[in-house]
Amino acid sequence: MADPGKIEAAAGKVAAEAARGHRVAVTVSAMAGVTNRLVGYCEAIAPVHDSREYDVVVASGEQITAGLMAMALQKQGLSARSWLGWQVPITCEGVHAKARVRDIATDNLHAALDKGEVAVVPGFQGITRDGRVATLGRGGSDTSAVALAAALGAERCDIYTDVDGVYTADPRIVPGARKISHIAYEPMLELASLGSKVLQTRSVEIAMKHGVALQVLSSFGGAVGSDMPGTLVTKETPNMEQEVVSGVAHSQDEAKITLLSLPDTPGVAAGLFGPLAAAGVNVDMIVQNVAADGKRTDMTFTVARADLPRALQVVSETPALSGVEVRTADNVAKVSIVGVGMRSHAGVASKMFAVLAEKGVNIQVISTSEIKISVLIDEAYMELTIRALHTAFGLGG
Repeated sequence: MADPGKIEAAAGKVAAEAARGHRVAVTVSAMAGVTNRLVGYCEAIAPVHDSREYDVVVASGEQITAGLMAMALQKQGLSARSWLGWQVPITCEGVHAKARVRDIATDNLHAALDKGEVAVVPGFQGITRDGRVATLGRGGSDTSAVALAAALGAERCDIYTDVDGVYTADPRIVPGARKISHIAYEPMLELASLGSKVLQTRSVEIAMKHGVALQVLSSFGGAVGSDMPGTLVTKETPNMEQEVVSGVAHSQDEAKITLLSLPDTPGVAAGLFGPLAAAGVNVDMIVQNVAADGKRTDMTFTVARADLPRALQVVSETPALSGVEVRTADNVAKVSIVGVGMRSHAGVASKMFAVLAEKGVNIQVISTSEIKISVLIDEAYMELTIRALHTAFGLGG
């Protein structure tokens, strides 16, 4: 969707699928740089702005692309029309700029598809119960596409992007990274949530919940989704290869907040994280030290770097934290290893920590789940850590 020429190329892929007899619905993102420019307009007017009006502004990028895609399809001889979020309608709920899809009414779309029409729907947006435009957060077009596929009962949802699949690590950092041909929802969800930019986390959540087969493939080249050239994300199957570690993910969009000498009393954490949630600030890693004297303790947590100003504002306005010393750092990165096989293999954590120790990388925060281990480190050591872990766990081609 980078420019009109790329939109016409994408329309060619849609036409190829239609020629194979498929009924096709298309979800589009904004053109290259458009969303960033629209966000810049909002920040120029007010750095801390009304998120409802922000949604009105940034949703326009996908609306433009939807109309252009419909024109490009018509140019290729297909019957096509655009459907804006409020016309479908796609109903959303939750916080503006980070809304969640609640429901998609499909009667109109099914009627259009039954007539042989290609339905073109802008991603990233919907409408709230009170009639306001709402957006789903950055990368929300992936979520829109999977939600639409689930609502329509689609055979498969193909996500065309700038990479040809999901890799064991970012190929720009690890030249020997290997493309994964088939991965289960659960490790893909972890990879997405831990910084892999291939798919938005909520798109994988919806695919897993509704059993939507999801394929990630390249927008470039002549292959279309039905050729199955990308990475297929589906439910776990008995014959699926069970690597101990499937991939290494990373995120540079991290900031660390440390609160020193907090009162070690019930309700302090709830009094902090409740207002943060209400402000739409997502908290990731959390570590609380043991109070040596039983009275005061330290707490460290991470947020998205873009949310740091809002998080600090919430901290400053929380009465229970009055007078508490606050320290921040935005020169940190999160590196994670993910793998379903970690459930049944001991020693993965010790191996990971040994690799970091050998490279002289200090771990600031550790977070684990059944199939992942994440560490927060100095951003300067991120690429070194990724390459070392990729080699140590034998993930190369």
